[in-house]
Amino acid sequence: MNVVSQSGPVEGSQRHVILDAMRGFALLGICLANFPEFSLFTFLKPEAVAEMPGYGIDRVTKYLIYLFVDGKFYTIFSLLFGIGFSIILENNLKRGANGIAVFYRRMIYLLLIGFAHLMLIWSGDILMLYAAVGMLLPLFRNLRDKTIFIWACSLLVLPVIVDYVCEWTGVYLSAKLVEWQGLYCDRYGITDDNFAYWLRDARSYGDVFKFLIQGAFERMSEFVDGNRYFKVAGLFLLGYIIGRNKGFSRIGEFRKLLKYLMIIGLVVGLPLSGFYSWSSVNGKPLGLGAHSALYLSSVYITAFGYIAAICLLYNKFSSAAIWQFLAYPGRMALTDYILQSVLGMFIFYGIGFGLGADTGLFSTEWIALGVFVFEMLLSMFWLKMFRFGPLEWIWRCLTYNRLFSILKAP
Repeated sequence: MNVVSQSGPVEGSQRHVILDAMRGFALLGICLANFPEFSLFTFLKPEAVAEMPGYGIDRVTKYLIYLFVDGKFYTIFSLLFGIGFSIILENNLKRGANGIAVFYRRMIYLLLIGFAHLMLIWSGDILMLYAAVGMLLPLFRNLRDKTIFIWACSLLVLPVIVDYVCEWTGVYLSAKLVEWQGLYCDRYGITDDNFAYWLRDARSYGDVFKFLIQGAFERMSEFVDGNRYFKVAGLFLLGYIIGRNKGFSRIGEFRKLLKYLMIIGLVVGLPLSGFYSWSSVNGKPLGLGAHSALYLSSVYITAFGYIAAICLLYNKFSSAAIWQFLAYPGRMALTDYILQSVLGMFIFYGIGFGLGADTGLFSTEWIALGVFVFEMLLSMFWLKMFRFGPLEWIWRCLTYNRLFSILKAP
C-alpha cells in the first residue's frame, strides 16, 4: 500500500471520550435487541413460547425490551455515525486531503464488510444499509444547518406517510422480496414448522448458509417494510449537524437544552413507548400507520432523552471510571458488533452449543449482557496493547491506502 502522509484516522489523543462511551452504550443496547433473534426466540410460534417454563417472565421481558430498548439504541448509533462523518470530513480537509474521496472509500469497504456479515454470519446486518445511505451524506455538506434539519425531520416523518398509504392501498413494496425468500425456502426445505429450529438443528455450516441466503431476502424486506433507509438518513443528518457544530465537545454550553430533552424523553417519550410496546406485543392492533406514528413519537424522543441524560452525567462526573469502561468497546465498535454475531452463532446454533429455540427471552437477555461484559473486558485488554481494534485497523488501512502500525509505541 502507498503511504499517504496527509490523511489518516483519528488518533487516541484526538478522540472524544463521550462519543466512544456513547457508542459503547449503544453497543450494549444493540446486543440486547439482537440476541432474541440469535436465540431464535423471535421465530418461535406463540404456542411454543407458551410451553416454555419462563413464559410469564418472558412476556414481561418482551414488553420491557420494546419499552426501553427497541429502536432506541439503533437511533443513538445512527446519530453517532453522522457525527463521525463530520469528523472524518473535517480532519481530512484540514490535512489537505480529499475528505470526500476518503469518505467514499470508507463507505465502500464498510459495504463489503456488511455484505460479508450478512451472507456469512448473520441475516440481521445493519452495516450495508449504513454504508449505502452514508454515501448520500456528502450531498448535504454545503447546506445550512436549518435546511439539513428540515430534510432530517422530513425523512423521519416520511415512513408514517408511506405506511398509511400502503395500508390504505394494500400495496406493499416488499412483496417481490418476500416472494424470492419463499422460493429459496422451498428450494432448501425451510418451512413454517422448522423455521425456528433450522439453525439450532444445523450440523454443518452449509446448513447455516442455506438459512442465511433466505435470511438476506428477509432482511431486505424488513428494510423496505420498516422504511429503514428514510429513518437512517434522517438520523445521519441530525448527527451531521451535531458533529459539524462540535456539539459533542460543548456539552456544558447546552446544559439547559439537554435537561429539556431529558425531561421530555422521560415524561413524554417513555409513556408513549409504553403504547408502542403494547402495539408491538399485540401485533399492531391499531394498524400499520398508527404503529408507525407511535414509533415516530416515542422511540426517537426516548432515545434523545437517553443521549441527553448521558451527556449531563458525563458533564458532571467526567472523571468517573464508567466512561472509560464504556469507551473501550466504543473504540472497537465494528469489531465488537461483528463479534456479537459470531458469539451469538456459536452460543445458539447447532454448529456451536445449540442453545437456540430452547432458551427463554429472560435468559437470552442475561446471556446478551454477559456477552457485552466480555466484549468490554476484551476491548480493554486489547487496547492496552494495540492502537485499533482488528477490524478497525483493516478498515483504516484499506480506507487510507496505507499500512498503519497496529501496535502501540513502547
